[in-house]
Formats: sequence, C-alpha cells, structure tokens
Amino acid sequence: MNTASRRPVPYITAWSAEQPIRAAIIANPRKPGIAYLHETPHDRDTFGVLWGTYGIGRGKGRPLLGTVHPQRQRRAMGSLLCQVCAGPADRIEQGVLWLLDGDVPEREGEITPHPPVCLHCALLAVRFCPELRRGYTAVRVKTPTIDGVLGMTYRPAFPQPVAHVTELVQYTNPASRWVLASQLVATLRGCTTVSLDDLAADHGRRRAALTR
Repeated sequence: MNTASRRPVPYITAWSAEQPIRAAIIANPRKPGIAYLHETPHDRDTFGVLWGTYGIGRGKGRPLLGTVHPQRQRRAMGSLLCQVCAGPADRIEQGVLWLLDGDVPEREGEITPHPPVCLHCALLAVRFCPELRRGYTAVRVKTPTIDGVLGMTYRPAFPQPVAHVTELVQYTNPASRWVLASQLVATLRGCTTVSLDDLAADHGRRRAALTR
C-alpha cells in the first residue's frame, strides 16, 4: 500500500530500484530469430520465446505506476493470480474475474496483457486507477487462454538485429521468434459481463450467512 495516497501498488508494478537488465541481443545462430549473446535456459519460456528481465527489488524506491515488471506479470498471468495482491484471482463456476479498460459490454475474444483480479482488489482498482475511473468492464471468463506475448519485435539486420515496434504476437506466429517479451497475453473466451456492485453485495450476503 502506498501510504502517501492510500492507493494500492499492484504486484505487477515495477519499482524505481528495479532496472532492466541489459543484455546483448544477437541473431540466433541455430534458427531464425533473436537470442542473447550469453543466454541461459531461464531466458526463454516454454514456447521458446526470449524474455526481457528486470532486477528484483519490489517495494524499494518508488512505484513506477504504469510500468510492468515482466517476471511478476508473467507469474500473475500464468498462474491466474490477482495482479494487485498476487493472491488467487476471484473464481467461481461462471469463470475468473477480469477488469478491462473501457465501458464496452461485449468482450468475447478480447486479447489482454492484464492479469485477472480478486474481488477485493477489483473494488479498490476502480476507485484508485485513473484508467479504470474513465470506464471499465468487469467480466467473468470461463476459458482464459495464455497464447502469446507483448514485447519488442526485432528485424533481421547486420551486424545485429534491430528493434522495431512493441506489439502483441501469438505463439503460433513465426514472428514470435523475433520478440523480446515483456508480458504474457491471454485470449478471453466465455465472457459474461458482471456488476462489481452486485458481486460485492453477494459476497457480503454470503459472509453474513456464515456468521449466523
């Protein structure tokens, strides 16, 4: 919690003490794509995509709100953890809870780099997050599929590949070999728009029933 403003600092937010770890990027000598000059097995995910890395220093310095820490985002999205508190995301039979920018009721098939949320943090987020205050949609997602990354794409060049543009790339796209990933992305299917107020009220009723 940021005690100066009482706004929550999301788990996936980078802090000023956490700087990107710069490593020389080269053309992959074994197949088309990019690689690190001194690469380790931990530098790639299970789909073989290369990842950028940050130092680890959560809570040190000041929070860089709007800047995502790649490793924490990857953990939260991959394990369906709340992006704010890192606890389990809210999940019932209807699906996992997601908060999406923009007041757009139909979100079926949306691709997002934003991990899900728990109900408690969702209620905090819509109060404190400037983007969400401009409009949001809460959805239950039956089938979230982790199927790509957001990252910097590179172009072949001599003597080294050249950074081109940050974009979403699906794992099935051969261009994923040329991405330095910074966030996992999920495609959301089986979406049902829900009301956070209704969810909070229902949660309160269930808690009250348990205390009787």
